[in-house]
Amino acid sequence: MANKLRALLQVIILMLILVQHVDCIWLNLPKSGRKCVTEEIHNNVVVLADYVVISDVHIHPTPSITTKVTSPYGNILHHKENATHGQFAFTTNEAGQYLVCFWADDPNQGGALSVNIDWRTGIAAKDWESVARKEKIEGVELELRKLEAAVEAIHDNLLYLKSREAEIRQVSETTNSRVAWYSILSLGICIAASVAQLWYLTRFFQKKKLI
Repeated sequence: MANKLRALLQVIILMLILVQHVDCIWLNLPKSGRKCVTEEIHNNVVVLADYVVISDVHIHPTPSITTKVTSPYGNILHHKENATHGQFAFTTNEAGQYLVCFWADDPNQGGALSVNIDWRTGIAAKDWESVARKEKIEGVELELRKLEAAVEAIHDNLLYLKSREAEIRQVSETTNSRVAWYSILSLGICIAASVAQLWYLTRFFQKKKLI
């Protein structure tokens, strides 16, 4: 029994590692312009990120930045100015590349700036302590609840990958079809040009009474 429980816990831990997505990103901001990062996320995924500004020369107060998060279709999900730290959270309703951009509010505020981002998606962004308190679960039961969420996330990922594969296959088939028709058209034009050239040369030599 103990061996089965140990094996189950190992499977749970492995699946949680595979599904959880946690990134710690460090960006060096230019004095002018912006620095952006992108993440491809499918539909109905929870995203949570914390960011903090760090001055490389440790000046006080810490210079502020502007943060902007946009969806694949250009919808603004988060926009904050004059920030030295912050957090954004949302649930995706569009599949594709999500863009997060940072830039300094004042290029002349002195010193280089860096932004540290703690980026979490999926079940890694879920507050499991609140879930445990609300549903009064703990221990193995909580881990099984995490496993259930992990299985659902894996299933959603597989469906997303399947849809993406279908889209790519459709694009590939459409491209191949267009290339085939272009090749046939090119061949037809070449044959027509050759026939026209042969007809012209025949007429030319007949007029010159060479044939």
